[in-house]
Amino acid sequence: MNKRMKDIKDKTKEELTALLAEKRESLRTLRFSAAGARPKDPSEGKTLRADIARILTVRNAAK
Repeated sequence: MNKRMKDIKDKTKEELTALLAEKRESLRTLRFSAAGARPKDPSEGKTLRADIARILTVRNAAK
């Protein structure tokens, strides 16, 4: 298990919800800034989407 997944599994449901909102906001900001110019790190969007998927997976598995 990678470090990110382990860190996510250790969080409470409230912490996961807050982290999810933060990651979604970061992705939204990245998309809007990328619309006008080239992004500094093109793989950042992929990383954010993967983190969001991990958070949702852990949150839904806890139900």
